Amino acid sequence: MSTPHSASPPTTVVISPCLWFDDDLEAAMDFYTPIFPTSSVGDVLRRPDGGVLAADFTLGGVMFRGINGGPQFRFSEAVSFQIDCADQAEVDHYWDRLTDGGEESMCGWLKDRFGVSWQVTPRRLYELLRDPDPARAHAAQQAMLQMRRIVVADLEAAADAAAPA
Repeated sequence: MSTPHSASPPTTVVISPCLWFDDDLEAAMDFYTPIFPTSSVGDVLRRPDGGVLAADFTLGGVMFRGINGGPQFRFSEAVSFQIDCADQAEVDHYWDRLTDGGEESMCGWLKDRFGVSWQVTPRRLYELLRDPDPARAHAAQQAMLQMRRIVVADLEAAADAAAPA
């Protein structure tokens, strides 16, 4: 006799974030889709008054669902989206666009104009944090902790200036 827990799991599953907006989901989709490559707006469910109730949209190939649920819930830093950036040009692209109407935080974090938190992170940061020389890794980390937007050249300079361990 099988129990619900002993059944075979599905072979495929799609998990996507669902974002709760006050009443500005359509503006958010219009803001986000030009920023990220391979982005689009999918199905849009409208209320009888023509306003958006819910919609599916894709950012950078990742599917999201959004709902206009009212002011009861707000975004917080407890959930953020990390953008893996190949280089400084990508960091600058996402940082400049997502902070337009939003606010900068520390260590590559920001909140966009809708209150959604993002981490704009260059791959080079993690390479430096994993440096086999602990002094270089520590120096890169300390430099990052002082930054708002992550600047790869400044991380590298800090690591290069570190005394060998």
